[in-house]
Amino acid sequence: MAADKTILILGGSADQLFAIETAKSMGLFVIVADRNPQALGFRYADEAVVISTRDIPSLLEFIRSYRKRRPIDGVMTMGSEIPMSVAVLSEELGAPGISREIAYLASDKLAMKQRWLECGVPVPWFQEVNSISELRRIIRERGYGLVIKPIDRSAARGVFRLSEGADLEALFGQAKGLSFAGRVMVEEYLDGPQESTESIVYDDFFTTPGCSDRNYELNPLFHPNMIENGGTMPTDLPPEKWRGFEAMLEKAARALGIRRGVAKGDGVYCPQRGPVMFEMAARLSGGHMSSGLIPVSTGVNIVETMIDISVGNVPDLTKLTPKWRKGAALRYFFPTPGKWRGFEGLEEVMRQPWLKALDLYYSPGDYVPKPPSHAERFGGFLVEGETRAEAEARARWVYDTVRIITEPKDEP
Repeated sequence: MAADKTILILGGSADQLFAIETAKSMGLFVIVADRNPQALGFRYADEAVVISTRDIPSLLEFIRSYRKRRPIDGVMTMGSEIPMSVAVLSEELGAPGISREIAYLASDKLAMKQRWLECGVPVPWFQEVNSISELRRIIRERGYGLVIKPIDRSAARGVFRLSEGADLEALFGQAKGLSFAGRVMVEEYLDGPQESTESIVYDDFFTTPGCSDRNYELNPLFHPNMIENGGTMPTDLPPEKWRGFEAMLEKAARALGIRRGVAKGDGVYCPQRGPVMFEMAARLSGGHMSSGLIPVSTGVNIVETMIDISVGNVPDLTKLTPKWRKGAALRYFFPTPGKWRGFEGLEEVMRQPWLKALDLYYSPGDYVPKPPSHAERFGGFLVEGETRAEAEARARWVYDTVRIITEPKDEP
């Protein structure tokens, strides 16, 4: 039974809190590892260990010692791009989990797209770029309809849409500087509705409880950065288009080797080409996708299923069938850059029963920058509605009601 089992959750930040709480509610003994001694998740863990989730040698040393007094049945994370940590620890424990090859493919966007190309999964045109001169040559040949990015980062870090007049040398340098491996790629920019998805793979079974229409309505304000302003469920894709999109997701997940676990896929429905894959992570998403949008819109707790898979339980796959079809909208606050002085209207918003989450990632007195990536967004909120339209209207009401007060000043 689950009550007899122990899970190691890598990460104790707000992004992992829902996984920690869900595992506890399932009766598991929960160990949480995080480099921050004040990590929020430590308050809810049965045991806490202060180790960086990227420090694989120290994590291995910990589990080898810990297992002498208590077995660890599985390891997982949520909202953190550390697939190799999960793979190596799962291998050491003899626990269910992704392999090292899957971890590599899921974290190297160049290798990922090369695998998909070999397996017939539709992808944008792409190429590694090793120098600014090579980038200029590509633009001469293909034009400016391109996106440049590190091959190994998440949350839109170092991702730029190229346009005429752009400082190519600066953008290439930033993308390369943000890459762990110092490697950069460009890919074709494709128009069309972009989708963020969460699927469960279990042997021959495949389903996608969550498909969120990504919201880029504010993207012109952040150009050349590509900053998403949340997403909306249920998807606006017509059923026949969604069936084609989900078929592509399954093909992409299986091409990466995922057989039991989660596949977090991002793609676009291109008017000219149909569904096209951008990226896929072998982990649960953070940012209120797995923990908010999906359960609010469908009543499905995909995190519970992933915990069962991680500790070797046979999951009840019937629980992934949607219980309802409600509207849910996740949005973010983007105040004027400056020193945060306060806010107006937040109390009124907090009184609304349809507000499901509201997070502020800065403290009064902090300097709030123009966000260069999703990781630097000021804060966000999740609302529900009986329909998609009602959820979107409530999101607009929140924007109209809340005023974030900042004092413009030079960035520190």
